[in-house]
Amino acid sequence: MRWLASSPCPLCGKGDWLQEACPSCQQQLNLPSTRLSGRSPLPWWGAGRYEGRLRTTLLRLRPEPDAATMQALVGGLVADLRRDRPQSWPQRVVLVPIPSWQLNGNPLPGLLANCLAPGLGAPQAWELLQRSRPVLGQHRLQRRQRWANQQRSFRAVSPASAPAHGGAAVLLVDDVLTSGATGLAAAKALEMAGWPVAGLICLARTPRQRHPKAAPRPR
Repeated sequence: MRWLASSPCPLCGKGDWLQEACPSCQQQLNLPSTRLSGRSPLPWWGAGRYEGRLRTTLLRLRPEPDAATMQALVGGLVADLRRDRPQSWPQRVVLVPIPSWQLNGNPLPGLLANCLAPGLGAPQAWELLQRSRPVLGQHRLQRRQRWANQQRSFRAVSPASAPAHGGAAVLLVDDVLTSGATGLAAAKALEMAGWPVAGLICLARTPRQRHPKAAPRPR
């Protein structure tokens, strides 16, 4: 059963796709028919790969966030998670967008959580997690630098300070998952405060870097 009223595809304005991307847009964005998922560096579920048109769309959304576009991108992921809820999720989960250290930082984790919450029946609990210190932008950092950059960069409130969410596990929400340094740092802060973390939902997963083929040895 779908939970959204029908409307044209928000990306191309054609057809009647219940606020999801139409098949043509899904193909252009390389959105698979079933969710992407993995166990490393933490359990994660995602809508597509951070490349091509999906990457371009996300880069455009950051300065100009649009709920209809985000809903179109994530609609298939939500439908898939509703049909086949991961066994690792407990009965009660709350969505916690990963915050930026800047006051007007990346708006997409919060926007993504807004689109996930109604379909998954999971409330948002953004107040559980805060930044504890400034960090550098990750996009120009190498893997080891990313991990060092995010160490002890979050703080979390205890379950006693948020009784409305007592007994729930946390699903972190971020727009892009790359090395996992940010997600793991956030998960560690939450777990140290007493919150079980079930994993992370992202819109896009950065593909693993392909190693170039070795040059043939001279004979």
